[in-house]
Amino acid sequence: MDWKLSLAGLLIGLLVGFTGMGGGSLMTPLLVLFFGFKPSIAIGTDIVHGAIFKSFGAVQHRRLGHVHARLTLWMLLGSAPFSILGVVLSWWLKREYGDGYEDTAKAILGIALVGCGIAFLVKAYLHRSPEDRPFILRPRDRVIAVATGVVGGFVVGLTSVGSGTLFGLVMLIAFPLTAAKIVGTDIFHAAVLLAVAGAGHLVAGHVDLGATGWLLIGSVPGVLIGGQFTVRLPDRALRIALAATLTLAGVKLVDPPGADVIVVTGAVASALAVLVAGSRWLATRGVVSGPAPGEDLAG
Repeated sequence: MDWKLSLAGLLIGLLVGFTGMGGGSLMTPLLVLFFGFKPSIAIGTDIVHGAIFKSFGAVQHRRLGHVHARLTLWMLLGSAPFSILGVVLSWWLKREYGDGYEDTAKAILGIALVGCGIAFLVKAYLHRSPEDRPFILRPRDRVIAVATGVVGGFVVGLTSVGSGTLFGLVMLIAFPLTAAKIVGTDIFHAAVLLAVAGAGHLVAGHVDLGATGWLLIGSVPGVLIGGQFTVRLPDRALRIALAATLTLAGVKLVDPPGADVIVVTGAVASALAVLVAGSRWLATRGVVSGPAPGEDLAG
């Protein structure tokens, strides 16, 4: 199982390096569904793991000039204290309800994943290419940043989900940042936020340090490699696949009646959607690139 954890870490690291998101949203359900971790331990382990490997990505993006430091600070004013509140609530639920809390945590995590999946799908179809110029925060922007931090920080502390999804979505909609700066700022903010929340989970005893180590063997090189391709990767098909994965994993964790049918049907539909999106992207590239220099258009 050890090498499988490292492989999972590599895949998650590549995804986070490419897009700035998907770490906690995918790693926690992977630990629960495929490696048999209890939800509370999976959440704590994922948060500490994310804090460490995203720090490597944060340093890399900072050196590349992809981090809006002041926006990060304003988001942290809300997210850092409320992530601790989320951890405290998680600890209290565990103490009050014991093993019964695991089922509650599983349901909470599933609902959060469905929400993140929908958010990713929205992001897949949002197109905007602002100019890469200085962005000065206005009072309204600071309020949005702090409010986003409050909501996102609490969700991260409680479930480990949302450190990239929620913040990346808000930045894409609310602020005139390039894709590279959204990814870089997202990773930088997540690294600091997860360090705060991770400290709380360590104190609460919700972290498997051995599993964290094996995950890092794969995720650290993954996030560094992925970061090199942040601005080059056309990611609509990837985001559609990720949105489907998050949503279906959430449905499986909540386990409503007919969950297996929903998951299978959703997997087939999402696979077809990814194929269509990928085909359209390839066709567009062929049209845009046009004939090679000197090529006879008349054939």
